[in-house]
Amino acid sequence: MATPPDLVRRLGPTVSSIDLVNAIAFRRFYEGDFAGLAKEIDAMDKSAPVNGPAPKLSPLPPATPMFCSDWHLPVRDYREYAALVRQMNATAPDMPYLLPLRMVAACLGAPTANPQHRLEPTTHQAPPVLLSNALHDPATPHRWAASVARQFGLKGVLLTYDGWGHGSATSGPCMENTIDRYLTDLAVPPRGTHCPAVR
Repeated sequence: MATPPDLVRRLGPTVSSIDLVNAIAFRRFYEGDFAGLAKEIDAMDKSAPVNGPAPKLSPLPPATPMFCSDWHLPVRDYREYAALVRQMNATAPDMPYLLPLRMVAACLGAPTANPQHRLEPTTHQAPPVLLSNALHDPATPHRWAASVARQFGLKGVLLTYDGWGHGSATSGPCMENTIDRYLTDLAVPPRGTHCPAVR
């Protein structure tokens, strides 16, 4: 598949399936921008090939050490990691070698200083906590946010964006205004508040 000029600058003159997934599709899934993904694939399909060296594998994000510190992953060695890769490739053959699995490999043997655990909030004098999450978030499922809100008890309120994407604070006027009111006045919406999808 040929690569348009803007992607040549980022990825090199040709796009491997790994780069296609992690540098293009994965980003568009996070943004909930399926039309943008279709346009990028169409542009690659219509563009002329560019000669040059083969692309390099995209580097891991700079936040990888923090990820490893905060996530105790049930993968002890390469054998278990390879089994996960095989399972993923059998389940989703069009999404090879997703970035999260690369991060799992990078974390093998790394210490986990702050593994995931139930919250123990000391909220008797704390202000209310507003959480926001998209209903269809590909990275942090809505049920995770609901669980965190429950663990905060009466102090936790979950605001739900009824759309796609990762990161919902700027997803339309309803989300922006509700979160701005919380940040400026500590005003929380009623429990169970949803904001409509805008894309």
